[in-house]
Amino acid sequence: MVIANRNAGRRRKTPVAKPAQRTKRGASDHRPAEGRAPAAPGKGNGPDSAAASDDVKITALDLAAAPLSPAMQAYFAKCEEKLGFVPNVLKAYAFDMAKLEAFVAMYNDLMLGPSGLSKLEREMIAVAVSSANRCYYCLVAHGAAVRALSADPPLGELMVMNYRAARLSTRQRAMLDFAVKLTTDPWAVEEADRASLRRAGFTARDIWDIAAVAGFFNMSNRVASATDMRPNAVYHAHAR
Repeated sequence: MVIANRNAGRRRKTPVAKPAQRTKRGASDHRPAEGRAPAAPGKGNGPDSAAASDDVKITALDLAAAPLSPAMQAYFAKCEEKLGFVPNVLKAYAFDMAKLEAFVAMYNDLMLGPSGLSKLEREMIAVAVSSANRCYYCLVAHGAAVRALSADPPLGELMVMNYRAARLSTRQRAMLDFAVKLTTDPWAVEEADRASLRRAGFTARDIWDIAAVAGFFNMSNRVASATDMRPNAVYHAHAR
């Protein structure tokens, strides 16, 4: 889910996000997705597609949508303007405005706020963690984000299938190894793992951000899997 950024100030909650400013250079700094026209549905998203009903029944839970707060009305409108659609995860959270606003604030801060990690690197973490957890929603949505931000569709596929098969930089490999270990064996993370990140050039703040992004997507993966959350069908054809 690549959506409009919040105000550039760290930790300030802004209901309607502004276009993201370029963050510090990451190891892979490709052209951003902002400003591109949203992808049109592909042939695979027709009425006979396996994803045909994913925009109709978003989760397995019968939770009635609450009236959107003014802030969330504006935010949904911004998503429509920039993406051409509202990500289904936002609709899934819309039964409770407090939960929706908290999710949006945390997502925007972690994924779009100032960081030593590039937007692409943060999306790569999202996909590597989601691959370890086999989360359908996040693999589809954030795999599309990796394809768009990198302008390299095969990279998105490699992140989904097995990041270890990708020809990554030392920095990227260390980052993803740490995020995946934190996902699958969190109790085994120790100083040697943090030292590997430092050797790869990550600062203390960068290590915090890697952990925070990985932690956020572990939470999101589990909520999505528990509720059978379905990604927007448009993601399947995006940036291919």
